[in-house]
Amino acid sequence: MTYDRLVCASCAAPVSEGRCPVCRASRERLQREAGIFGQLNPAVLAALLIVLIAVAVLLRQAV
Repeated sequence: MTYDRLVCASCAAPVSEGRCPVCRASRERLQREAGIFGQLNPAVLAALLIVLIAVAVLLRQAV
């Protein structure tokens, strides 16, 4: 889950802006839990998946 669309219950601002301590704590927790793939845009993940499938198909045809 990305935090760019989450709204803080404490200040009603987007969590990604980190306006209050609750937002900042939630943003830090989400970043720690998500790892590298949580930082990527869903469109980028889809593109990486397509490239991975294309490479697998090419390798399969080469063998």
